[in-house]
Amino acid sequence: MTTSPSSTTSTTSTTDSAALVPGLVIRPLAGPEELDLFLRLSYSLDHEVADDLATGRRVPGWMWVALDGDRLLGRLSWWTNAAGGAPQVLDFLDLAPELSEAERAEVGLRLLETASAAVVPAGTQPPEFGRFMPADWRERPETRSLLESVFGVLVAAGARPLVERLRLEWRPGTPVPEPKGRLKFRPVRDREDLVALMTPVMEGTLDAHGQADLASGLSAREAAEQHYDEELARYASPREWWRVAQLPETGEPVGFVVPARNNYHHTIAYVGVLPAHRGHGYIDDVLAEGTRVLAAVDVPRIRAATDLGNVPMAAAFARAGYVTFERAVNYVWDTPGVAGS
Repeated sequence: MTTSPSSTTSTTSTTDSAALVPGLVIRPLAGPEELDLFLRLSYSLDHEVADDLATGRRVPGWMWVALDGDRLLGRLSWWTNAAGGAPQVLDFLDLAPELSEAERAEVGLRLLETASAAVVPAGTQPPEFGRFMPADWRERPETRSLLESVFGVLVAAGARPLVERLRLEWRPGTPVPEPKGRLKFRPVRDREDLVALMTPVMEGTLDAHGQADLASGLSAREAAEQHYDEELARYASPREWWRVAQLPETGEPVGFVVPARNNYHHTIAYVGVLPAHRGHGYIDDVLAEGTRVLAAVDVPRIRAATDLGNVPMAAAFARAGYVTFERAVNYVWDTPGVAGS
């Protein structure tokens, strides 16, 4: 990513003939008391920000604004899953809808570059960008225009699109299929029990993040361990919910499912069928078991996600009664500190 000098404010000189917004000031929030300023623009995660600040998943120094006088022209924020952690994802990048396309491009790039120079350590790979979007965002002209402005800023800063994902939801009252008896289920015993099953699932995965892990040089085992340690192990919900699917006759593992609760929602955090057992429709049985586990504890909803290109998994969620309520997109920087990489 291209970075500008590591300052906390940036004001374009009024003598700069190329500047479309000559009075632009870019700075982090002074503290939680400026949350109302940050919330002058709108995004679907706004309702979570106050609690994120209170719990340390965000800090004011990661929350930046672009101002022209009292007008909020842009904002961004990084997030981490636990207090004291490094920024894990850039999940806010918003630009004022009244700006022209050219103004959005200028404000957005200068906001991203200035904030990144102060927050992302020099020479390190920036955290990926993640954004939730309406399922029909391409059919909404104003929404599409704003999102494409944001995506253009990311590309100008050296990022590339990684994947578009379906965000899915199971709602109470949706029928859950009864067990077919083809598989039996047991709780996951320990870390090694699950990682040993995750490893072959990583091989030939259709998941873009998994493919990126393997392309980075990680082995399937290393990628599975990283996924477990950085995500699954952090869930505070009961490990007793996690299930391994086995053939009743032999006890041979077929797949697994990880029902959990993250910081915000109950979720199917991971579901997979081992390569040797694919093609028999077992994914429906395994997903149904994970859904039954959470439905039995009377959750208000169950969230899940899968890549747009992972057609078999998307079809399995649809058969299980999950509906697409949003989409998501991820952009990544492949090379630390290099624009256009």
